[in-house]
Amino acid sequence: MEGGCLCGAVRYVVEGEPISSGICHCETCRRAASAPHLPFIGVLSSGFRYTRGAPVDYTSSPGVTRSFCGLCGSPLTYRQDDAPDELDVMTVSLDNPSAIPPTFHVWTSEALDWDRLPGDLTSYLRSRSG
Repeated sequence: MEGGCLCGAVRYVVEGEPISSGICHCETCRRAASAPHLPFIGVLSSGFRYTRGAPVDYTSSPGVTRSFCGLCGSPLTYRQDDAPDELDVMTVSLDNPSAIPPTFHVWTSEALDWDRLPGDLTSYLRSRSG
């Protein structure tokens, strides 16, 4: 799978199958994406690499680093210090985001009142682990 930012300055490739695919409704993801929710795929860090340009990293909360294009602002990845082998890639930054539909919702406790949860996917009030 390949993907990148809106302006094309940052491109990446993901090798291997995704290990998860979800939609996050937390306030931090909403603000990072300027959208009501943020779809993502979980991949192994070892299968992800940038092929053009370099993103800017931002520590959005303790132990969490998000990357985005420094030119157009497109959100690209999310990683947690306590899970270095995994990386979340923003689904809509993929060249073919329709190829990997989400299977769950997380942080629905923070979903906007007017944001209807699409589909009949499993929903978690917080993260899948807690």
